[in-house]
Formats: sequence, C-alpha cells, structure tokens
Amino acid sequence: MPEITQAMTAEFAKTYAANDKHQVVAHSVIKNGITASGENIASHVENAPVFSIDLATGAVANQKQSGRCWMFAALNTFRHKMLNSFKLKDFELSQNYTFFWDKYEKANYFYENILATADQDLTSREVAFLLQMPQQDGGQWDMIVSIFQKYGVVPKAAMPESANSSNSRDLNNYLNKKLRKDAVTLREMVAAGKSDADIQSAKKAMLEEIYNFLRISLGTPPETFDFEYRDEDKNYHIDQNLTPQTFFEKYVGVNLDDYVSIINAPTADKPYDKSYTVSMLGNVVGGKQVKYLNVDMDSFKKLAIAQLESGESIWFGCDVGQSSTRDSGIMAMDAFDINGLFDIDFTMTKAERLDYGESLMTHAMVLTGVDVVDGQSTKWKVENSWGDKVGEKGFFVMSDAWMDEYTYQIVIRKEFLSPEQLAAFEAEPKVLAPWDPMGALA
Repeated sequence: MPEITQAMTAEFAKTYAANDKHQVVAHSVIKNGITASGENIASHVENAPVFSIDLATGAVANQKQSGRCWMFAALNTFRHKMLNSFKLKDFELSQNYTFFWDKYEKANYFYENILATADQDLTSREVAFLLQMPQQDGGQWDMIVSIFQKYGVVPKAAMPESANSSNSRDLNNYLNKKLRKDAVTLREMVAAGKSDADIQSAKKAMLEEIYNFLRISLGTPPETFDFEYRDEDKNYHIDQNLTPQTFFEKYVGVNLDDYVSIINAPTADKPYDKSYTVSMLGNVVGGKQVKYLNVDMDSFKKLAIAQLESGESIWFGCDVGQSSTRDSGIMAMDAFDINGLFDIDFTMTKAERLDYGESLMTHAMVLTGVDVVDGQSTKWKVENSWGDKVGEKGFFVMSDAWMDEYTYQIVIRKEFLSPEQLAAFEAEPKVLAPWDPMGALA
C-alpha cells in the first residue's frame, strides 16, 4: 500500500495555489458552506410551481422531530380523499395512533426474528443487522397497510400528538435498550434448551412491558370515539361510538389490497418486470408481505401520471437529501453546481449509487401534481410533511430528471397496471437480503 508522501502533498499545494479560481471559491465556501455556495438559482426558474395536473389537498402536515414520513404520507393520501368527500377543512388523521401500534408490533417482530436467528453466532451478519437497529421510526408502504388493516385509523382529535411522537429520539433510545436487553434473555433461553411455551411466556411478559412503556410515552389508543366536525358549508356532523376499524371502513373506504408498490432499481441483480421482497423486513407478524414490482423509469412515470389523472395522489419514496433545497423546496439535478465549485466530477449512475451505498430511499412524501407538456412530464408537485415553513407552503417541486435519479418507489392502484405487469407482481418474488437498498425504511 503506497503511503502519502510529503512531496506528493507539496505538489498538490503548489498546483492549488497557482489556480486563482480556487482562492476565490474558497472564500465563499469557507464562509457560507458548500451547498449555499453551490446553489444554482436558475433551477428555481426552471421548476416554477405550476402544473397541468394539480390536485386539491389542503394544508401540509408536520412530522416534526420524528421519522414518521411514511406514515404521514399514507395518512395524507387518505386525508385528501376525505377532504373532498366530506367537505372537511384543516383535518388530519392521527399519526400518533398508528405510531403507537407500529412500535408495539415492531417489538414483537424483532423478538420473533431474534428467536429465528438464535442458533446463529452474534457475529453473523443477520444477528448483527437485527441488533444494530432493533426498531426505528421508518417503514414501508406494505408495513403501514398491515397497521391499517389490523388497527384501523382515528381522527387526530381522538389521539393527538404527544411530546414523544413529535420528538421520538428518547422514545427510540429507551425502546431499543429494552429490545436489546430482551434479546439477551431470549437467546439465552434458546441456548439453555427452554421449551417454546416457556419462551413465548417470557416474550409475552416483555410485550406487556413494551405496551406499558408506549401507553406512558404516547397515550392510550382509543377503542371507541365520536367523530364530530363542521364541514366547509358550516353544517355540523357527529357520528358516535365508532371504532378505529369502522371509522376506516366508513370514512376512508379504501381497499388497501387494490394497491401495489412499484420500484425503479436499475441494478444488475434486479431485472425489470419481476417481483421482489426483502428478508426480515416488516412490522406485523402475520401481516402483509413487503413486495415490489421493478419496472423501467418510463413505465414508472406512466403509471404515476395515470393515477394523478384519475384524481388520486400517490405515496412515493425517494432520497430527499440529494440535490434538493429544503428552504425553497426545489428537487433538481442542477439545484447545486458542486462539480463546478470543486472541479470534481461527483456523477454516478443510479445503479452505481445503489450498489455502492451512495443512495437509497430515505423519505416518503406524496405526489399531488405533474406538469405534462407535449405528452412528456417535466416536473412534479410534492406534498411534504415538514410543515408550511419550507418550500411553497410545504409543497416541493421535483424535476423530471430528479425523479429519474432519486425516486425509488410509488404506490399504484392495480387497475393501472398492464395484465403483464400485474402477473409479474403476483408471481413468487425473489427474496433480497435484509440489507439490500430496496429494504431501506423511509
């Protein structure tokens, strides 16, 4: 392994000093930071917030200091439907309610995976993967579907936010401490040859502690409640003694089995028009399997446009931190000219970024519009869940090229898939490793 020599560094320093551009650029970067110095204002002009298809969605929500974007995005798609159907204003579904049950179910899912791998050494990649992050706030579409199908939903008024749902750092810290401690006990019981009945009895006691921890931290999920509201015409409504399940059926009224996850992952190990799942990815034991259909980007965007044209918004997952401006809400490949700033080519292909750990899905939002010019999409309207102080009152603009490079998943009604696509989705999926980038949680 050749070492760095002083002569080599001296050569670099001499070349750097001879370049006047480096000196000028350094003044800006040192004082203002890299992205602020490299921001390209022209991208704002190219991505003006005007769209040929623009759905009415109401005000944006705010996940605050939590990783619940996937939950917010799913609930927001339901909220859009309810706003129009029932003439609601400033209405939200309870994110704290789904948060509670997701944490509860993730604990059980972790315990069962620890038991399933109890015969493996602690140094095995599977066990190390489980213990690195026993649970977190993030999730996938099919995981939130499992929560909806088992527990229903409630209005935000029936289970408001708590300090720990709005800022989940402490909650996750102590919950993961508890899960790792329990993992020690469960693995030791298996090693000692304890019976399945004894192990499950111990797990039940652990789950009771988890349940108590969550009720103390997040509040009590309602079993029944009254739905009381005044519509935009000032008419008063009350529907009494609802359960979360009957509320979902009556007011959301969506058949969640009608939706499928479509991904674009152009890596060699994932041929297009095939279905995929990810090992050890989920939250509800016995719940919906996380499953995707991988398609090329042209098909991906055609499916998204078709659903928006029908008047329905779209849950989608992307790598939001790449080439995007949080304050102005521009997601564009030319949002920053970092290559020009440093005279370094940072360009990689989408497949290379996935294969080499440079990108993966980090955030879920909602597509609520698209600008189609001469039959071609040019930019997309995005409803974020970071409040109304960023972007255009909380809405972002995503360029078509940015979608190509950094968008990985959309959720689409089956009716928009071709018969061939639907058959490919319903085929037995290839099982990906737990650490595959398509198993990333938004």
